[in-house]
Amino acid sequence: MSTRPVSTRAAMVLAALAMLLASAVGSGAVASAQSSNPFQRGPNPSQSSIEASRGAFNVATESVSSLSARGFGGGTIYYPTDTSQGRFGVVAISPGYTAGQSSIQWLGPRIASQGFVVITIDTNTRFDQPGSRGTQLLAAVDHVTSRASTTVRARVDASRQAVMGHSMGGGGSLEAASSRRSLEAIVPLQPWNLDKSWNEVTTPALIIGAQSDSVASVGSHSIPFYNSLGGEKAYLELRGASHFVSNTSNTPTAAYAISWLKRHVDNDTRYDQFFCSSRPSTSVASDWRTTCPF
Repeated sequence: MSTRPVSTRAAMVLAALAMLLASAVGSGAVASAQSSNPFQRGPNPSQSSIEASRGAFNVATESVSSLSARGFGGGTIYYPTDTSQGRFGVVAISPGYTAGQSSIQWLGPRIASQGFVVITIDTNTRFDQPGSRGTQLLAAVDHVTSRASTTVRARVDASRQAVMGHSMGGGGSLEAASSRRSLEAIVPLQPWNLDKSWNEVTTPALIIGAQSDSVASVGSHSIPFYNSLGGEKAYLELRGASHFVSNTSNTPTAAYAISWLKRHVDNDTRYDQFFCSSRPSTSVASDWRTTCPF
């Protein structure tokens, strides 16, 4: 039989109760934070988490053949397998002039693993201009929200949409935002477009330019686009990079695109830190601009 004094036992019981209470309060605080933003997904972010090659969510894929696609050339859907945290925003990504989806496909699983449903597309022809690419990006978003498999559609929040694209695909994302004002975010990558004025676009836009771009020079494309935009915006210029920097895995591109999508598609203010309280290192960025606070 134990001879431990009753007072010691009582103290142990009280300590255990205190731990349970603290745990409950902590859980309640987390639940409260999530309920205040029903779109928040995933753990607290850090510089290492946004730069990781994969995020917290496991990802599956679904192919979209050119025969089943309506209004675009087919593609690949990447989606989180998790169903416990609610539905996810949708992001469509277009390649540039003469390129296929393989040139931007690395972004699909990388962004999806952070908590998005992503479709990387082929265009109807490789020579489609930005206006056509913008229309095709919206058609791809609509495919994911209304014509994809029930497995995919069960994970998509059709009210939270974003588009991205490289080169003419980036110019296409500006066209898409001009056409569909309900988009939550756009991320043009080394964008090209003959139209330099986008004051009608109020969709939050992150433009990523390349300092040594000889195809869509930042002075003729990215910077005029950024200056003309009418909404929240940020501009990252990658130091020493060429026009094709987004066609292979690139950590700064992914990290800032993910953070922008999280902030504006998920309304997740935990990602403000990457735009408001810090800036890219000078080894990464030759130019950095933002309208933060958002």
